[in-house]
Amino acid sequence: MTTHKATGSRGGAYPLGDHEVARVGYGAMQLAGKGVFGPPQDRAGAIAVLRAAVDSGVNHIDTSDYYGPHITNQIIREALHPYPDELVIVTKIGARRGEDGSWIPAMSPEALTRAVHDNLRNLGLDALEVVNLRSTLGIHGPAEGSLEEPLAALAELQRRGLVRHIGLSNVTPTQIADGRRLCPIVCVQNMYNLAHRDDDALIDDLARDGTAYVPFFPLGGFTPLQSTSLSEVATALGATPMQVALAWLLRRAPNILLIPGTSSVEHLRENLAAADLTLPRDSVATLDRIAAGA
Repeated sequence: MTTHKATGSRGGAYPLGDHEVARVGYGAMQLAGKGVFGPPQDRAGAIAVLRAAVDSGVNHIDTSDYYGPHITNQIIREALHPYPDELVIVTKIGARRGEDGSWIPAMSPEALTRAVHDNLRNLGLDALEVVNLRSTLGIHGPAEGSLEEPLAALAELQRRGLVRHIGLSNVTPTQIADGRRLCPIVCVQNMYNLAHRDDDALIDDLARDGTAYVPFFPLGGFTPLQSTSLSEVATALGATPMQVALAWLLRRAPNILLIPGTSSVEHLRENLAAADLTLPRDSVATLDRIAAGA
């Protein structure tokens, strides 16, 4: 298949599915209401953020139909459909929402098939470019266990032409290796940041074979001492702590793709500017000490 290349992208570009995408994308989770449930207070503002993102060169949007549920995808469709050819919308399945907003595992073949059709309908698409199977075997992080049945169901949806590419989320290296025996895996989406670096070796392994790694929760879980050190580095550079954390991730490995989310156009522009932030050697040394827990 032809690979569509990103042009003029901040932070460079990296392959994702049939495209090369800008390394700083956009995560749509915050476009729903409080707790990622129900409608946003400002739907027009949510639409404005999406349009500003695409106008700024973002061509990778991360979403899920269980955000809302359904609402975030419906806002994306209202804001951006018909979609630009270069735009890659990545969604995830494997959970659903209860009537009280609770998060409920939903990895049966029937639930996954229903989720794919929900995403197609609400996004207004005939096929989904990339679908991440998010493992719900672990609540607060990856947990070992077989993903063969849900991944086989997703691979069948791929064979039917409803899904073009498959990724994995909240998974272990063993699950990735097992998954690759069933189908190609184009990306992995796990928690990773300066303070949580369990996936260091995995990121390097994925980089060697050209697989994208998409970290979520890029700023969080810092001790007070770590937060103070991060703020000091940011102040010295005339940047925000979030910009420094994002710039460090871009520097960490070439296959890292970022999806910071926001409901503010101003904050969106701050996040995108992280791709232009150069980290001096002494700042990197300080950040490495943060990573080590010093």
